[in-house]
Order: sequence, then structure tokens, then C-alpha cells
Amino acid sequence: MHNELKGWLEWLGIEEPILHPLHGDASSRRYYRLETPLKGMVMDASDSKESVPVFIGIGQRLMDAKVRIPTIKSYELNKGYIFLEDVGSTHVFDKYNAGNASLYYEKAIETLVKMQETPSQGLEPYDANFLVEEMNLMPQWYINEHLGKTLECLEERNLLESFNLISKEVLSQPQGIFVHRDYHSRNLMIDSNEEIVVIDFQDAKEGALTYDLVSLLRDVYVKLDAQEMQRLILLFRDLKGLGVDDETFMRWFDFTGLQRHIKILGIFARLSIRDGKEGYLKDIPLTLKYIIEIGSKYPELDGLVHLLKSV
Repeated sequence: MHNELKGWLEWLGIEEPILHPLHGDASSRRYYRLETPLKGMVMDASDSKESVPVFIGIGQRLMDAKVRIPTIKSYELNKGYIFLEDVGSTHVFDKYNAGNASLYYEKAIETLVKMQETPSQGLEPYDANFLVEEMNLMPQWYINEHLGKTLECLEERNLLESFNLISKEVLSQPQGIFVHRDYHSRNLMIDSNEEIVVIDFQDAKEGALTYDLVSLLRDVYVKLDAQEMQRLILLFRDLKGLGVDDETFMRWFDFTGLQRHIKILGIFARLSIRDGKEGYLKDIPLTLKYIIEIGSKYPELDGLVHLLKSV
């Protein structure tokens, strides 16, 4: 624990702060729980200081839209520190494992509908280039680096065709919506009032209607029952008041899920190889299963499915 962070907290008037490191996320940020009489969480983003103003700006947008996030109590832009409200340590993920998830998933859907009213002006758009660029992490990190396989020219071309097709489908649904980008069971906390608290929102972009819905319901850390998932998908559609038939809406949902999971396959491999975070490897089988299962529903993605089954 470096003294500079403690010094900053003392400067805020917190005497002799006692900090307990918490399990970090996939980024270079570090989190601590303050255990002195004054409770709080401290985010140390000193390795990525540029993310702090972004975090604060997006946090402000969410608060203005009445989305519950941890209150930002203080920050130091030059050092990359943020002092936040401590909202406890219960995630929707924990409720899923406790077997009483339905209520919390419904609340998460309601929160998502509210979050999508957050203004997205000025956020980077999820355009065709970015969607394909993200999917390209998969052949680079999962196939080449993780599996140690090299693709033939034809395989590469087929893969790119699949990526372009998926990207086109993602862009065919309503756009220009505030997208959290990681709206899943481990980034949704439950406070003492049983309210959903959204965290880890600093990478928000402007993009497709179903992106965050997919993150929540086809979560790479937990597999929801198919019937329950269907119920929640339609709950979202109805709360949004969308006059879209089931088949069209499911196609949007499926293709957006494919884009996300193809990207995540690459990211999990990269986290292990480049960043030494091997814990993410255990989540690769479920991610891969989603891609093969969903891809198999659409004949136009036979090439992608065949490739992933054969490598």
C-alpha cells in the first residue's frame, strides 16, 4: 500500500486510514475498502489517470438520469485517486448463486431501461470498424496466441465475412443509446435498501439497443435458464415499448451476443497471456459454448461455427 494514497486520505481529514485491498477487475485499477470510522471505497487509477475524469463525467451523466451509482465523495485528478461510497459487497452474481435471482434480474432490467435514458451525446460510437476490431481480438489472442494455431488465408477470409455480417446485424437495430459495455452480474451491486447499484461504467459508448441486455442475460460468468432468459428479454422489450416482433428482436439479441462473446474470447485469452490473469481462462468454455450454440441457429454463420469447433 503506497504512502501517497494514505497521505491523500489524511489530507481529506481521514486520520490513520486503514485500507484493505479488494479483488481487482480486469483493468489496471486497484480498489481498497476503508476500514476507519469513516467507511468508503478508494479507487487507485494512478496507472491510468486519464480514466478518472472520464469515470467522473460518466458518473455524473448516470446520476443526472437517476441511475444509482456509488456516490463520488472526492477525487484527485493529478494522482488518479477517487474516494467513493461503500455500497457493500453483494453482487447480483451472489444472488444468482443463492438461487433467488429472479427478483434481482427484474430490477436489473428496470435499471437498464432507466440507464438507457442517459444522454449518450459525445460518447464514442460503436461503429462498424470498432465492432469488427473488437472481434479481431479473437483470432489474434484466442486462436493464434492461446491455442497456438495459424489460420489459412481462406479461413481468415471466411472469418472476416462472418464478422462483417455480425456487425451489420448489430447496426441494424436502434442505435445512439447509452451503452455501459459490461452490464453483468458482477458489475451490479445490491445496497442495503435492496436497490441495484451500477459500477464499472467508465468505458461507456454510444451504441446498439440490445448490447447491455445481452451482457446481463448471456453473462459469461453465469448461465441463466433458457425460459427465464426469454421472459426477461421480453420484459425488457415491453418496458421499452418496442413494437418489434419476437423473431426480429431475438435476431438482434443473438447477433449482438455473438459480437460480444467473440470479443470476450479474445480478451480472456489476452488477460491470461499478456496480463498474467489466468483466472479468466475458466470462463472461456461457457463463452465458446454461447458462440457455437447461437451461431448454429443461423446457417449464414456455419463457417464461423465450423472453424471454432475445429481449432
